[in-house]
Amino acid sequence: MKKLVLFAFALTLMFSVNAQIETPQPSPFSKLEQKVGLTDVTLEYSRPSMKGREVFGNLVPYGKMWRAGANKNTMVTFSDDVVIDGNTLKSGSYSIFITPNEKSWDVVFYTDTENWGTPAEWDEAKVVAKVTADTMELPMDIETWTIGFYNLTSNSAEIGFMWENTYVGVNIEVPTDQKVSSAIERTMAGPSANDYYAAAVYNLSEGKDLKQAKEWMDKAMSMVENPRYWQLRQQSLLYAKMGDKKNAIATAKKSLEGAEKAGNADYVKMNKDSLKEWGAM
Repeated sequence: MKKLVLFAFALTLMFSVNAQIETPQPSPFSKLEQKVGLTDVTLEYSRPSMKGREVFGNLVPYGKMWRAGANKNTMVTFSDDVVIDGNTLKSGSYSIFITPNEKSWDVVFYTDTENWGTPAEWDEAKVVAKVTADTMELPMDIETWTIGFYNLTSNSAEIGFMWENTYVGVNIEVPTDQKVSSAIERTMAGPSANDYYAAAVYNLSEGKDLKQAKEWMDKAMSMVENPRYWQLRQQSLLYAKMGDKKNAIATAKKSLEGAEKAGNADYVKMNKDSLKEWGAM
């Protein structure tokens, strides 16, 4: 009898574990990713539908702050600093809250993104941008709350909000020109010290053209005012590989001195081992 009861319990447990029915969410989650110029912008929000209800002024009251969606608050993420209505928003994530009115909406970007609904305690210090934007009447009804990216240019885009027969857009400016101009300047200026150094170390580690590696290493070191101990370490190995023991030892001693000052025991040991190998200790 006891075994029968245990078997029945096991069956009940098995069916209760397996009987997990997934049903559609009333406000499904949506995630949009958009490249604006050279900036990645991501929107995450949940989308309620009208379902025969009057939305603005009723379901979403006028003059009352709303989370701009359902469930967890709507969130936007920028890969670069952007400008919204003259306010600079640092790269990162922000929640969006909206206070709708009949002729305009107040759209707020807020640093705290971990809220369900509006924050229990509103902190004005967390508001990084607040935009008042005029409403536009649409010629048709939009059944489901929709946020998208519109009027894309190389330097800007509009985050558009649509529901029922209302549209509101908020302009964002991205630093495309700044990024491209900086890239052009770097490229036209030629390889950096890091570029020369990386190329030299690659040739050294792969046993490729050591003469070319030395030219690159010399160029890199000439562009650095105070070479760091790890850079000097690679230079000493390159000298040793080329049979120039005198410069290998002199450079390894400089690397050792820098490593000791920095308290890097690994580089201290590596340099001492090499100096011993090369007959300097």
